[in-house]
Amino acid sequence: MQPSPPNEQPAPPFDSIRSGEPGAWASRRAESRHLVSRRPASGHGVRLAGHRLFRQQLRLGRRGLAIGIDIGGTKVAAGVVDAEGRILREARRSTPGSDPRAVERVIVELVEELSAGARIRSVGIGAAGWMDLDGGTVLFSPHLAWRNEPLRENLQHLLRRPVMLVNDADAAAWAEWRFGAGQGQDRLVCITLGTGIGGAMVMDGRVERGKFGVAGEFGHQIIMPGGHRCECGNRGCWEQYASGNALGREARELAMANSPVAQELLKAVDGTAERITGATVTELAIAGDAASRELLEDVGNWLGLGLANLAAALDPGKFVIGGGLCAAGELLVAPARKAFARNLTGRGFRPAAEIDLAALGPNAGLIGAADLSRASSRTHR
Repeated sequence: MQPSPPNEQPAPPFDSIRSGEPGAWASRRAESRHLVSRRPASGHGVRLAGHRLFRQQLRLGRRGLAIGIDIGGTKVAAGVVDAEGRILREARRSTPGSDPRAVERVIVELVEELSAGARIRSVGIGAAGWMDLDGGTVLFSPHLAWRNEPLRENLQHLLRRPVMLVNDADAAAWAEWRFGAGQGQDRLVCITLGTGIGGAMVMDGRVERGKFGVAGEFGHQIIMPGGHRCECGNRGCWEQYASGNALGREARELAMANSPVAQELLKAVDGTAERITGATVTELAIAGDAASRELLEDVGNWLGLGLANLAAALDPGKFVIGGGLCAAGELLVAPARKAFARNLTGRGFRPAAEIDLAALGPNAGLIGAADLSRASSRTHR
C-alpha cells in the first residue's frame, strides 16, 4: 500500500471544498473496469439496474478534487477539477519530445504545482493511443514513444496518489456525458474532428472500449473504396473526407487550380496555396466567404454520411461533435444533419439520433480524465 498524501490545509480558491480521505487505493485497480468497460451488462433489465446503481455511486462518491491531465503531441494541459466539472486551476507545459521519462517528469511537476494548498483525491491522465483494459499500460501512442509502457505504475510510485489512464477521446466523451452536451443520454457517441477523426462511446454509464480496448476508431471506417490514401495504410477512410486535413486539402486543390472562386483563400495566405489549412477555410467561412462555405458544406455532407453508418451499427440517442473543426458551428453541422437524415437506414420509419456540438471545448479531455479518476478511486469504498 502506498502512503496517503499529506494532510494539507486548503487555501483559496479551494477553502470551501473538502476532499474525502485518500483510502487504500493500491487494491482497487480493477475498479476502473466499472467506468471503462469492455462491454455493457447483458440483458436490458440488468443493464438498466446496473446503470441506476452506477449513477447512485457517482452521486455518493464524488466529493473532493482531482487533477486531470491531457497529453498531446505539442502540449501537456492540466487542471484541478471539482465534483461539478469546473476547472479551478490550470497549468500547461510543452510536451518534452518523445522520451517517456521526460513526460513523466512533466506530469509530476504539474501535479505538484496544482496540488499546492489543496488535497487532491486522484489524478487522471488522458492521452492519444491504445490503453490496456485495466488502464495501466499504454500499448501504443502515436505522438510519444510509449510502447507497452506501464505508465500508471510508474506515476503512482512517483505521485503517491491513485492514477487512472484513459484514451483522450474516451475522457472527452465521458466529460460531455457527465457535464456537457451528452447529459441524460444512455447511449452517446462522441466524434472529434481535428487533423483526423477520433471517437468514443458512453453506453449505459460506461465508456465502451470493445473486446480489445481499441473501439472508437471511427475515422478509419472505409467510406470510399479506393479513395484517398490514409495514414493508417488503407484507402478511402472517413477522416480523409470529413476532417480538418480533408478540408485543407480540398481548399489547396481549389486554389492551385487557379479557380476564380479561390481568391479570398489565396489572399489569406499571401498567394501561397500550400499554406492553406482547414483553420484558414473555417475562418473565412465564418467571415462569409462563399467558396469556403461551400467547402465546409462538402465536409459536412461526408460527416453526415459517416454518422448514418454509425447509427446503423450502434443506434445511439445522440451524436456529440467536438474538435477544432467545430469552430465552424452550424456551417458544418447543418449540412451534416441533412446528409444524416438523407442516408439513415430506415429513414422515416425509425427514431433518429440527435446531432449536437460539444459543450466543453478543448478542456473536455482533462475534465473527463479527472472525473473518471475520482469516480474510480471512490466507487465501492
